[in-house]
Amino acid sequence: MYSKILILRFPKTEVQKPVVCNLAKSYDLSFNILNATILPRKEGLMVLELFGAKKDFKIGVQYLKDQGVDVQNASQELQRNDDSCIDCGACTAVCPTGALYVDRSDFNVVYDQKKCSVCLMCMPVCPVRCFNVSLLGEAFFEYA
Repeated sequence: MYSKILILRFPKTEVQKPVVCNLAKSYDLSFNILNATILPRKEGLMVLELFGAKKDFKIGVQYLKDQGVDVQNASQELQRNDDSCIDCGACTAVCPTGALYVDRSDFNVVYDQKKCSVCLMCMPVCPVRCFNVSLLGEAFFEYA
């Protein structure tokens, strides 16, 4: 079984269509929605964990792209501004994957992007708002 966490950005023309449902049904894939929202311009944004056979996965991702959905690997998408972080540890209490943890040797908060599922639970609890989500190096969501 192959799995990957993806960020899907739906154009406003595709938001009302059952694209993800069709993806699962037609390409024998399973999914877990980690986060989803409709942006102000009515574009859709979804963080999705996708499961299935690797060949089905590749064909399914191509289906998404053919529908006009921008598909990005989520592993590098949540960014932390290390200069802003005050190492309070609030984010570590809500991180479900252990991507944020306190290093006991120096009591600094460590962020391991490889473990991050981009669930965004850390964003609202951070008192200094040092997290943002970027797409190809361009911020598309900041929690204010």
